[in-house]
Amino acid sequence: MIYAVSDIHGCYSQYKEVLEKIRFSDEDTLYVLGDVLDRGPDGFRVLADMAGRYNVIPLIGNHEYMALSVLKPLMTEITEDNYDKVLDRDFMERYQYWTSDGGQITLDQFRKLGMEDREFYLDYLEEFQLYEEFTLNGDRYVLVHADLAGDRKDRPLEEYGIEQMLFSRAEYDRKYSDSYYLVTGHTPTFRMGSEYDGKIYKKNHHIAIDCGCVSGRRLGVYCFDTGECFYSSDY
Repeated sequence: MIYAVSDIHGCYSQYKEVLEKIRFSDEDTLYVLGDVLDRGPDGFRVLADMAGRYNVIPLIGNHEYMALSVLKPLMTEITEDNYDKVLDRDFMERYQYWTSDGGQITLDQFRKLGMEDREFYLDYLEEFQLYEEFTLNGDRYVLVHADLAGDRKDRPLEEYGIEQMLFSRAEYDRKYSDSYYLVTGHTPTFRMGSEYDGKIYKKNHHIAIDCGCVSGRRLGVYCFDTGECFYSSDY
């Protein structure tokens, strides 16, 4: 079976619960559509579990992107000769934006790690893909963290930039393509109406799977083979 989950945001117990619910095995594949880190308590525990499974395919989210932009420079030894180059205005703006958007908890945990673990997690995060696509049972799926912004239907994927794929908000009332289903996280489904609160949204060739777990809702997993939706318990 092929599954997708998104926006775990450090909710390790909910992540493990949904894996048990779907009876995830070595014969299955799980796509994780980014935002594993930040806001929740156990982002690195989730990453460790993911990294130990060859059949978990991670896509980068805006929170991993922001984390890398701060944590990698912090791996550099700061000296009198380089501090003004490493900790420049651009870095400080990225640092402030990330830590104010849920990154502080990740930074605090990162500082407690040994050097070997820090390098391991940063290397792993850099392996995250920008998007993925596959065809199953005659249906084509495009998976990305946030959106494929643009006015044209079926715009070639290579024309999209990182900012669009990681930071934009999808227009879920508009069909982007007749040839594929767009699968995204990033925007919690409770923003799409009370009837979708804590539920996976399927409409207009969109499948939106961020059910707002870290905001007190549930973690949702979508099964592409059957169209079934699985959820963690309510907070």
